[in-house]
Amino acid sequence: MALNGIDMSSIPTVASQLRARLGDDRMGYVLDDERYTWHEVALQSAVRGAMLRELLRPGIPHIGVLLENTPEYLLLAGGAAFAGGTIVGVNPTRRGDELAKDIRHADCQLIITDNQSRHLLEGLDLGAVHTTLYVDSEEYRALLAKHADTPVQAPESDPSPAAPLFLLFTSGSTSAPKLVVCSTARMAISGIRASEITGVSRDDICYSPMPLFHGNALMALWASALHFGAPVVLRRKFSASKFLDDIREHNATFFTYVGRTIAYILAQPETQADAKNNLRAGFGTEASILDRNLFEERFNCKLIESYGSSENGVVIGLTPDSPPGSLGLPRNPADEIAVVHSETGEECERARFDQHGALLNPTEAIGELVNKTPGQTFEGYYNNKEATETRMRGGWYWSGDLGYRDVAGFFYFAGRNADWLRVDSENFASAPIEEILRRFPGVVMVAVYAVPDPRTGDQVMAAMELTPGTSFDTAAFDSFLAEQKDLGTKWAPRFVRVASNIPLTANNKVNKQPLRVESWLVNDPLYWRVDPGAPLQPFTSELKDSLHQKFVDNGRVSYLPAGAIS
Repeated sequence: MALNGIDMSSIPTVASQLRARLGDDRMGYVLDDERYTWHEVALQSAVRGAMLRELLRPGIPHIGVLLENTPEYLLLAGGAAFAGGTIVGVNPTRRGDELAKDIRHADCQLIITDNQSRHLLEGLDLGAVHTTLYVDSEEYRALLAKHADTPVQAPESDPSPAAPLFLLFTSGSTSAPKLVVCSTARMAISGIRASEITGVSRDDICYSPMPLFHGNALMALWASALHFGAPVVLRRKFSASKFLDDIREHNATFFTYVGRTIAYILAQPETQADAKNNLRAGFGTEASILDRNLFEERFNCKLIESYGSSENGVVIGLTPDSPPGSLGLPRNPADEIAVVHSETGEECERARFDQHGALLNPTEAIGELVNKTPGQTFEGYYNNKEATETRMRGGWYWSGDLGYRDVAGFFYFAGRNADWLRVDSENFASAPIEEILRRFPGVVMVAVYAVPDPRTGDQVMAAMELTPGTSFDTAAFDSFLAEQKDLGTKWAPRFVRVASNIPLTANNKVNKQPLRVESWLVNDPLYWRVDPGAPLQPFTSELKDSLHQKFVDNGRVSYLPAGAIS
């Protein structure tokens, strides 16, 4: 059996990596006063493996874990690696029937949670679940005590390297969440390959504030730390205000981030002592160029930015010669990454820029990021044949993300596949506009998305979250836009919403879906240009009525957001 052409009998698995930690007295997992050496991690993983073997019934060995970032979460993952179980990281931000659908879709037999989350499951139809355990209960402690003397099993008893170890929910920011299959071999290999990018070694202390049900924390941090025996310091939930305190308390040298966490950290009050820490590097995605530069200057820590996903089908990273604003080049030179027109399957034109860096041919250059190389590391979506086939149609991996590529071969991110805008018959994507708007002083976070135009196509709307205490000055914003030489002629936002909180997914990525639904029907301060090029002004009820009338006059009432007409 082979994975990416490698003999699977010769490659590492999570079980073999845990076995390698036996006798290692260096600290393994840390959360507040709860601590395990790596030797104890291996032993306690074996205990949980024995417990899971007793509890799992014949059939699909899926274990739903509904916990915050705790050592128990990772010990259960280790137990599943020994027992042949599959951890389904249940998203704790989901509620009601949506949460129940996640658990039913994953065919979970067991749910392992704690008493603080008990109320989330009460009254729900959980399908195949036959047992729910609470890690802070006497019953759970008794089960662990029953198997306390279980030795770490011999290699010949390990599950197949191809056995699924995790089902990872995608973020769900543009569609219903899907479950990415991740085998025990792929998880182990991901950690080794991630360390080649991040430089993680046994000398590091790895701080993990990102949710453990997501691939970022598992593949880029936990798996690398396990391979080398580097300590993993956990925080139950990400906290921007506690970030630096945690880093200093544990002398952390490495951390991972996702989405807008860097912007939130930078929004904390600055002190002259910010650079006094042991941080060496952070690794993640979607931090703006400005934020990366500010973070390195303020905290004396380099951020290693990469483009990727839990599917791992397209992986692109910055190189020393990458142009500003680009994603860089494919991490694996053997991957044939391209920008492809999603309907024709033809490669898009290479991007052309003016002297200021503005994209001159967005309609022709922007397409879907695709990996044409066969034999991907993507192992499919669980119980979703249609989504898997959509990703792998024609033997290529289609990322669902938009991008463009310059003449030198460097890639640029243009947004999700739902982030197209069409203004005055010109197509473009949101990400380049967001990159520009993040330069505006006081901006913590920004999201650009389409709202309907009363005549045809779209109008550009921007939601901006500002540093607490910062007021929004329309004249200053318009002057700022006029100075941005790389701002496309159709890109200036027609609507600006000063949002109190831009919605995020549980993975700390911007969730534009509710923003699109709300459109201009919001309670936040809202501004509008009556005509393109006109100055921003407050969006009053009179202007809203006028805008609605334009939709009526042009026969586009069906394009109005729900609830627009009372």
